[in-house]
Amino acid sequence: MANIIFMSDDKYLVALCSFTDFGPRRVTLLINYFKNAKRAWNVEKKDLLEVGVKDNLADKFIKYRNSFNCDKYFSSLEQKGISYIVKGDKLYPKNLKELDDAPVVLYSLGKLSIFDENAVAIVGTRKMTYYGKEVTEKFSSELASLGITIISGLARGIDSVAHRSALNMGGRTIAVIASGLDNIYPPENIKLANDIVKSGGAILSEYPLGYPALPVNFPSRNRIVSGLSKAVVVIEGYKKSGTLLTASSAAQQGKTVFAVPGQITSPMSEAPHYLLQNGAKWAFCPKDILDELSLEVKVDRDKVAKVLPDSRDEEKIMKLLEVEPLHLDELVRISGGNVSKISSTLMSMRLKGLVKEVGGGVYKKI
Repeated sequence: MANIIFMSDDKYLVALCSFTDFGPRRVTLLINYFKNAKRAWNVEKKDLLEVGVKDNLADKFIKYRNSFNCDKYFSSLEQKGISYIVKGDKLYPKNLKELDDAPVVLYSLGKLSIFDENAVAIVGTRKMTYYGKEVTEKFSSELASLGITIISGLARGIDSVAHRSALNMGGRTIAVIASGLDNIYPPENIKLANDIVKSGGAILSEYPLGYPALPVNFPSRNRIVSGLSKAVVVIEGYKKSGTLLTASSAAQQGKTVFAVPGQITSPMSEAPHYLLQNGAKWAFCPKDILDELSLEVKVDRDKVAKVLPDSRDEEKIMKLLEVEPLHLDELVRISGGNVSKISSTLMSMRLKGLVKEVGGGVYKKI
């Protein structure tokens, strides 16, 4: 019999899910059949066989259960500052719980927020180009500045830039990893993970303590990345890459998939261009995402004010609009800039909630 005697049902559920050979669907089946997590954890082998668990898997579970040290496990979670959230808990992410294969248990370093419902995943290759980096910085920082939570996978390349850009803007970001939270992968992103937690964001995983980042884990991780989000934005990637797995998960979940067009000569444009050919939405700028999803954005005026001194173009336009609304042509003429640059700056300012277009190309300071 199991060595767990006095535990809450949630802890039995955590213990049951820590046996990773039982996925979310099988755990749910066992709980439904045996009525609760405690009974499912303490079943005899014959009971497992009755519900379709194969003989060798049943033996493996019994052996695991008998060696599982509950006191040590939950003490380790507490010492490492790792919390757990079970499906059905009020803190469980709303976007994620709607999935058929949603994790039964989520481990968390950091905090989740009710505002994380307005979340967008930004994903792409580990071997990004300069263009990919630049686009990721633009999308992540501008969306984060509007109160959109940025979701990604803490991987090298696009993921790391997406997280860091959100942090630099003072926004929220959540990373989902394919290992236990005591085994951050890749190791060079441990500082980034710590910065995310310190900023008020979170690192999430469905894997128990001590679990390594196995290649087979990443597709499962990707479904959580897309599941947490309202939409997935693909920046760059090869046609045969994990990036497409995330996009595929999003499509299967009924989430909107966006792709950023890239250079036709770059292999890193294969994934987004393939998606665009197969029904993904075009994303030329962050506003395309906001408009398509009708997301309600929440601008923190203090954060916006902090970034203004970094942009002389924005400062110049703000001063010009202090007196009265002006047409784009007037802004170009008075500022001495070119149409393309002024239009781009105005788009950025609209996304930050600094100005709005009142019609006919006329802009007004908010």
